[in-house]
Amino acid sequence: MSEYESIKEGERGAWISILAYVFLAGIKLMISWSAGSDALRADGLNNATDIVASAAVLIGLKISRRPPDHDHQYGHFRAETVAALIASLIMTGVGLQVLFSTIQKIINPMDAAPDMIAAWTAVGCAVIMLAVYRYNHRLALKINSKALMAAAKDNRSDAYVSIGAFAGIVGAQLGIPLLDPIAAIIVGALILKTAWDIFREATHSLTDGFDEEMIVAFQETVNKTPGVEQVKDIRARFQGNHVFVDLTVYVDQDLSVKESHMISDAIETRLFKNHKIRHVHVHIEPFIKENSLPSPSSSA
Repeated sequence: MSEYESIKEGERGAWISILAYVFLAGIKLMISWSAGSDALRADGLNNATDIVASAAVLIGLKISRRPPDHDHQYGHFRAETVAALIASLIMTGVGLQVLFSTIQKIINPMDAAPDMIAAWTAVGCAVIMLAVYRYNHRLALKINSKALMAAAKDNRSDAYVSIGAFAGIVGAQLGIPLLDPIAAIIVGALILKTAWDIFREATHSLTDGFDEEMIVAFQETVNKTPGVEQVKDIRARFQGNHVFVDLTVYVDQDLSVKESHMISDAIETRLFKNHKIRHVHVHIEPFIKENSLPSPSSSA
């Protein structure tokens, strides 16, 4: 599967999220009105907001599939990371809205308990969202998509919101109205925690941050390539869900251009085979045996 085909496959997960949110938001808002459930209504409004977040992910995936052009010579892969960043901001707004509405509910407690159909609706919708989460989570791992992983985490948070709504409605039925705001506060905190994790990862990637342990693993792979005397420098960055590696290696100074080029090709092949890296730029420098070499360095 090519890099563009994998992104296209990720679009299917975004579409599934959008369709699920449209269906569940409609069901929750209709039943919350007839059952008199503020918790289920808030859950439905949460899903309506998530339609926008999933649409942002879908748009980001579509943009990232565009081939390189005159002013995007590395491609448009980072549009996917931008989409994940937008999704995290929308999730932050939802989490804050949940906490704000919970505070209002504590100040103005509900007089009558909602109908139990609202509780069963909430738990049924939670099961559906967990199924959507599992599908998108597996697909995101398969194609290594940050935007789809953000959507999957949003799916999971929405399942938690529905479970919290279920607990609150049942608590009201059992004469424990305080259970509703306690569950909502926990759910709101979980949403904000998920949003922060996605935001931190997206901004780290957009600012060319990279895991040092992965850099070390790349360097070990290159060092084992026949003909490589030493790795002088190695850098890596994310472009969406793709890794771009730039490195400088020392080779025997007496090798021909063709032989040095073959070593460069071997490095690219090994990095793809061992780490699935398609984008590698190798700079060759002569290894002067009588001079000591500087210690290799790695940076992100």
